[in-house]
Amino acid sequence: MKKITFLGAALCFSLANAQTFSDNFDSYTAGQKMASQSAGAWTTWSGAVGGAEDVMVSSADAVSAPNSIYFSSSVSGGGPTDLIKNFGVLNTGQFSMEFNLKVETGKAAYFNLQKTATLGQIWALDCNFKDNGTLLISNLEGLDVSVPYTSGTWFKFKLNINFNTNTWEILFDNVSKAIFANPINQIASIDIFPVDQDAPFSAGYFIDDFQYTITPYTITNLNASLTYVGINGGNVTGNNVAKKVKVRNLGTTAITSLNITTNYNGVTENKSFSALNIASLAEVELAMDNTITLAAGTNSLSATVSVVNGSATPDDNPADDIKSVGLTPLTPALGKMVVSEEGTGTWCQWCPRGAVFMDRMHAAYSNYWVGIAVHNGDPMAFPEYDTPIGAYTNGYPFALVDRNPKIDPSEMEPQILNRLMVAPTALISSSSIWNPATRELKVYVSADFQSAATNNYKLACALTEDGVTGTTSGYNQKNAYAGGASGPMGGYETKPFTVPAAQMVYDHVARAIKPSFEGSGASFPATVNAGETHTVEFDFGIIPADWDMSKMNVIGLLMAPDGKIDNAGTASFESTLSSSALAAITTPEVTLYPNPVAGDAYLSVNMEMQSEVEVTIYTVSGQKMNASKHNLKAGSSVLSLDTKSLNPGVYLVKVNSKGSFVTKRMIVK
Repeated sequence: MKKITFLGAALCFSLANAQTFSDNFDSYTAGQKMASQSAGAWTTWSGAVGGAEDVMVSSADAVSAPNSIYFSSSVSGGGPTDLIKNFGVLNTGQFSMEFNLKVETGKAAYFNLQKTATLGQIWALDCNFKDNGTLLISNLEGLDVSVPYTSGTWFKFKLNINFNTNTWEILFDNVSKAIFANPINQIASIDIFPVDQDAPFSAGYFIDDFQYTITPYTITNLNASLTYVGINGGNVTGNNVAKKVKVRNLGTTAITSLNITTNYNGVTENKSFSALNIASLAEVELAMDNTITLAAGTNSLSATVSVVNGSATPDDNPADDIKSVGLTPLTPALGKMVVSEEGTGTWCQWCPRGAVFMDRMHAAYSNYWVGIAVHNGDPMAFPEYDTPIGAYTNGYPFALVDRNPKIDPSEMEPQILNRLMVAPTALISSSSIWNPATRELKVYVSADFQSAATNNYKLACALTEDGVTGTTSGYNQKNAYAGGASGPMGGYETKPFTVPAAQMVYDHVARAIKPSFEGSGASFPATVNAGETHTVEFDFGIIPADWDMSKMNVIGLLMAPDGKIDNAGTASFESTLSSSALAAITTPEVTLYPNPVAGDAYLSVNMEMQSEVEVTIYTVSGQKMNASKHNLKAGSSVLSLDTKSLNPGVYLVKVNSKGSFVTKRMIVK
């Protein structure tokens, strides 16, 4: 295959089916705008060249002297330069792009690949070169890849894409760093935009020797290609997750039936699909019947397509009939729970993105993660929470993961996974006393210290409510995703630009935080030893009548001396109840042993009178795992708890005797 390369204002040509473009920027005049000199080879986001969006040619640094192009952010939110190189819409064949890149020390770099010819619809790939030496590769469909890089020096970035098999590869200096399947398997242009990631994380980077090659695909008669295999759910050891399989028709003949075989950790599933109608070049996601339980270590999840249109012989290209992915689920630190605080508002047209990603994190990591949606400028806003968290950002939506620097909500997952591996200083649990007649609430947050600490650690307690609705215009949600122009977004693309309140239900809504956003400075003594447990009371007073306590969550927060969240504990309000002000029965005395437990656990229950007792085991997020009822006589009784079916982690064991509750925390190894 012969390639012709044009330097300077190069154009795309085709020889032997390949199209190649190169630009080393050396034919341009330094100190002047680049796109305006490129004879149409480059443009800007608005399409106007020579203005603020157009990048300046630089002679300050280069790999192939004398010139390169230099990007820096000089306005809030990034920019103003916004350079575009159009490829044409590509979703078959192969594509290879490379350029030399130098990210200045202490700075950041960014570019994205647009999916469609119309800019601003769907971002197929976001590449964030963070100031901490990490390249984060992501998109709004759940892609999440991290690669370390070295700032302050030139290196060659290369991206190879095989659209037929949905195989994307990142290389640095021709060394492979990551191979992945992209849920958005199409590109149309590159957008180079210096993103301001909040001081001191501004952008500053050089690009030199840019080039790409497009190798078209010659379509065959019958070809079913496996383009994606993965999981729907959190990549955590012990999770039961659904398998996700996508098939694309890369032939001219419609596909009406096929078989899919999956294999994971020695478990195989075969499923036949009939009555299909997959048109040429169309792609479908096929649902398998069985879930898989993620095992520790690295195990391959593979899928194979066969018997296409009833034929026992392979289709025209057997090479793309199988696809696999290595799954390496993480094992969270014992008792660890990560907190995402999301800044949002019904007035904010991009905030549906935050709601969608909060729901995704809850679905994937509910046993290890808790979300708090802090509203701004709408009827759900709570000033004692909204005001201090607003100091972390200059725009909405945003998210804080354990109060690390703010990020876009779409970037939460990698930070959550990183934080899950950090052992907590203390395990957090809560109990509460509730008077339903007066609606008075007191919450007691306990910290069971796993390592030594000081009184520089602080406790706080937050309340969140799910299922919040309203009828006034303040509950209408602005929605930039209306009509699908900005791509799929959890169903918001089917809703109008102003979603009426009657169609909106808000979850994770922050209702209160005590004593403050920063926590109580009087939580602990000057010296705390490992093995000690300290409990702090938080008096929430009278709860407003329109708060639905059946949908309320209680969240204990442990703040580290640096202000970040060390650990948390969350539970449904109902599961935290330890006693009722109206209960007339004596609370049973309960002892749980052994704890931690690796097999059976036992409850010693001492009753002053005969009573029926219900024992319920919850996850720390409030999910009921099992329950049992026992008729106990007065005096002491011992009950056995079967924990063999429980994954390692922290659980709450609730003993209920006619409205009087005792809750114990149980650690399963």
